[in-house]
Amino acid sequence: MRSRGSSTAPTGALSTTPVHHPLFARFYARLSVAAEPTIGVHREELLAGLAGRIIEIGAGNGLNFAHYPSTVSEVVAIEPERRLRQLAVTAALRSEVPVDVVPGVAEALPVKSEAFDGAVVSLVLCSVRDLPRALAEIRRVLRPGGELRFFEHGSGGGRAMAAGQRLLDRTVWPPLFGGCHVGRDPVGAIRDAGYELGPHRRLLVPERGPRTPSSYCVLGTARRPSAS
Repeated sequence: MRSRGSSTAPTGALSTTPVHHPLFARFYARLSVAAEPTIGVHREELLAGLAGRIIEIGAGNGLNFAHYPSTVSEVVAIEPERRLRQLAVTAALRSEVPVDVVPGVAEALPVKSEAFDGAVVSLVLCSVRDLPRALAEIRRVLRPGGELRFFEHGSGGGRAMAAGQRLLDRTVWPPLFGGCHVGRDPVGAIRDAGYELGPHRRLLVPERGPRTPSSYCVLGTARRPSAS
C-alpha cells in the first residue's frame, strides 16, 4: 500500500538495510494473536482519544488497527519486516479507519516532517537498532505539540531480574527474538530525546503468573514540545 503524503526516505545505512526475521515473524504472529485477550485491553487504553493523522512505528501484524477510534482520520503504519508487513496489510483492509501500511525503519521514517498529530509505539522500542535516533525521527515527524503514545516493556523487577535482563541482552535474547532487548529504559529514553512526559504507569504483563524478563511494561503519553 502506498503512503499518502510520504516523501523520499532519508539516506544512510539504516534506511537501506532490510529487516528480515522470517522465523521470528512467524512465531510473533502466532504468539501475539494468542496473547490478544491479555494485550487487547492495553491497546484500547493506549489508543483511546487519539484524533487526526497518526503514524504507528513498528506496526507488526497490525493488531492495533482494530482499536483506533473513529476520530483518527488516517494511520500511516511503518513496518520493516516483510512477512509482518504483509499481515498488517490484511489487517488494514479490515480496519474501520484508513490505514496505509508502508515499509521503512524507525531510524529513517519515509515521511515528511511535522506531518502527524500523533505517533504510536507499541512493543517496538525494544527492538529498534538505534533508540535515540528512532525517537528523534518520531519527534521530527510529529507536529509541535503532537502526542506520542507508548506501550513498551523494559527493565524492572529488582536487582536480580535487572542483572538477568542485561545478561540476556548481551547474549541470546536479541538473536532469538528479532532484535528485542529486555533491559532498555523506554521512559528514560523518551525523556532524554526531548519529549515532555505525560501521564504514564507501570504494569505487569501478564498481571498474574510467573514473571518473565519481558513482563515489566509501561503505558503512557509524551509530547513534542510546542514551538516557542
